[in-house]
Amino acid sequence: MPNESHYTVGCDAHKHYSLFTVLDSRGRAEQRTRVDHQRGAIREFLSQFPPGTPVALETVGNWYWIVDEIEAAQCVPLLAHAAKAKSMMGHVHKTDKLDAGGLATLLHMGTLPAVWIPPGDLRDERELPRTRMAFSKVRTMLKNRIHSTLAKYALSLDTESDIFTAKWRPQLLAVLQQLPAETHRCVEQELELLELLQAHIQRLEARILQRVEITRTIQWVMSIPGPAEIPWPAARAGCLS
Repeated sequence: MPNESHYTVGCDAHKHYSLFTVLDSRGRAEQRTRVDHQRGAIREFLSQFPPGTPVALETVGNWYWIVDEIEAAQCVPLLAHAAKAKSMMGHVHKTDKLDAGGLATLLHMGTLPAVWIPPGDLRDERELPRTRMAFSKVRTMLKNRIHSTLAKYALSLDTESDIFTAKWRPQLLAVLQQLPAETHRCVEQELELLELLQAHIQRLEARILQRVEITRTIQWVMSIPGPAEIPWPAARAGCLS
């Protein structure tokens, strides 16, 4: 969307409100406004400016919905790389404070270190691999805890492979019988939680594979080692060629 506006806007987002500084075409502060975080309030505030008005904000944790509000007002959101922007502000105002005015100033000068904002549907789909990653960390923590508990009592299975697979379940349960009663009870609950968590991870993996089949962007992301190491028949079949 072209910028039909003579304004540049900086947004300093907090937990319950955002502070906006509006600069005119000469870079002078024309308006400073606090907007409470109620859905629709930011959109209503920004709707007073012409379509295409650029709005700069930091990559704070709650930027998703703020970007949605900015776009709903037909303005253009720009995410600032916080560390780089603070460093640049030190050269402009002899301070590293990155507030709404600082963001608006960098934007007006054309020096805002902006980062890419993925479209809304991709922002939504990103939750799939991110949630899988979070669940996987908990799974690893549980496995490590059980290994640690067994080590406390000099117990182990005679294998170098994953003792939590179905193949080794009978041997694992037999070893657990040698634990003290309450410790045994705790490890049993950890195993139950591990099984439940694994089921949720498999559900996420199935959904990720479905999205990979229909979303080429995610196909590219999933081709990079690391984001989610799950079976991907489509990639092996050469769907990226």
